[in-house]
Amino acid sequence: MKKFFQFATSTLGRKYIMGITGFGLVGFIVVHMLGNLQIFLGQDTLNQYAVLLKSSAEVLWGFRLGLLALIALHIAAAVSLVIDNRKARPVGYEGESTVQASYASRTMKYSGVIVLAFAIYHIMHFTAKVTHPDYHEMKAPLDDKMVPDVYGMVVHGFSNPWISLFYIVSVGLLCMHLSHGVSSMFQSLGLMTRNNEGLLKLSAKGLSAGIFLGMSSVPVAVLLNIVN
Repeated sequence: MKKFFQFATSTLGRKYIMGITGFGLVGFIVVHMLGNLQIFLGQDTLNQYAVLLKSSAEVLWGFRLGLLALIALHIAAAVSLVIDNRKARPVGYEGESTVQASYASRTMKYSGVIVLAFAIYHIMHFTAKVTHPDYHEMKAPLDDKMVPDVYGMVVHGFSNPWISLFYIVSVGLLCMHLSHGVSSMFQSLGLMTRNNEGLLKLSAKGLSAGIFLGMSSVPVAVLLNIVN
């Protein structure tokens, strides 16, 4: 146990934590996007999906706590590595290195903070319904019973142009974060080589673009009255 703790707190160990938790979070984002896209299949389909997710409180809360653990470990590892890097970096090195660095890599810490703030608001909006307590009363018929009308909540929420704009901008920052983060995860885990570097970086950008188009398509469809 002591050796494991020593490894986990080492520079290499924290890079592995960053990579592994990063892959877990990317997987969650993709699954979350696919779930959201079911809104295009109609009200019953999305509401049925929401009912399925909440069918087992134990599984749901286990998943939520696991996700929170991934986020906490990812942030802790990232912050500690940045602090160590700044301590070890000579004065003036940053100005020289950023010439070669991409905009996404230079703004990782800022986009990460903004994405975290967006995630908190998103949970308060649609999951906890703190910002919109009236959502607790929104119900819809499904299989001869009344269930939470998640479809109606999404349409109502994204009908506000400011909320949709905030969502789209935040998703854009998330995907910019991913465009650099995904390739960095391969590098942290030692999976990136000179032979596959170009392909992995291109794949990271393609995945980020796909997530942006998929997630932003929902508020855009609501605003254009394609989904109503």
